[in-house]
Amino acid sequence: MADSDAKASAAGATLAPIIVKKITIEEGGHHGGAWKVAYADFVTAMMAFFLLLWLLGATEENQRKGIADYFAPTLVKMRQQSAGSDGMLGGSSITDVDNYPNAQGQTGTQAITVPRDATGGPVEGSGKRDVEAEKMRKLREDIEERLRAKEKIRHLAKQVKVLRSPEGIRIDLVDDADFSMFALSTTVLTSEARELLDIISGALAENTSPLIVRGHTDSLPWRDGVTANNWSLSTGRAEATRQALMRQGLSENNFARIEGVADREPLNANDPGDPRNRRISVLLLNDQAAASRWIARAPLSANPQADAQAP
Repeated sequence: MADSDAKASAAGATLAPIIVKKITIEEGGHHGGAWKVAYADFVTAMMAFFLLLWLLGATEENQRKGIADYFAPTLVKMRQQSAGSDGMLGGSSITDVDNYPNAQGQTGTQAITVPRDATGGPVEGSGKRDVEAEKMRKLREDIEERLRAKEKIRHLAKQVKVLRSPEGIRIDLVDDADFSMFALSTTVLTSEARELLDIISGALAENTSPLIVRGHTDSLPWRDGVTANNWSLSTGRAEATRQALMRQGLSENNFARIEGVADREPLNANDPGDPRNRRISVLLLNDQAAASRWIARAPLSANPQADAQAP
């Protein structure tokens, strides 16, 4: 009996179904997804590249300079209101004088990081450009203070422009619709212009730099029958200005030259008849050598913004 049961069990075991599982092995796999990381880096780089191209095409030169200054390498620690601290274009330029609390302990300076011109940046705190900027600031403040002290001509502050030029500091006395330095078509100074020149003379009293006085006119046509012209008028007005400054105390030796350029250097080239084209420019040369160079060089640009950005 037991023997028959064993045979039955053996027969049942022989007839049990056999299941075969097929396993396919792929060599190399999916590389762990590394290609996705590389592709993402490539797409990011291309997006940054096209963004750069868009910025170059959609911005002006001064905006591009501000962006470059913002991203230029600088010290890790920045003081408040230092380069870029007020936003991309709101902070001081990186080429400005350092305003860190202790410059002596720094490992680098802004002037070294971004040189000012081909001859290199100025020595920290004592550069020639910084001295000229400080001189211009003091002259502007002196003129403004003297004008505030005289209530009668206080409103003429807007007619005085003090700005940088390649050869020194320039003071522009500009006409407008409500003010004129000279009587119409003459070299006769108005009473307000005489008082204004008194202010300018006082501000230049201690100046030892050679001066150049330049006259400008507008392009309005002369009346029929008048033999005068803008060349003689601009030169005569420059001479009248020089004499007025001398009467107020300046020495004849202070003047290196007077010039009349007629209407050839308009302040507003789009409107030759603009009254602002009528103006007197007083240029303070940097030194005696500059006075000699001036005689041989081309005339100064009439664009104050261009002169202010000149090296």
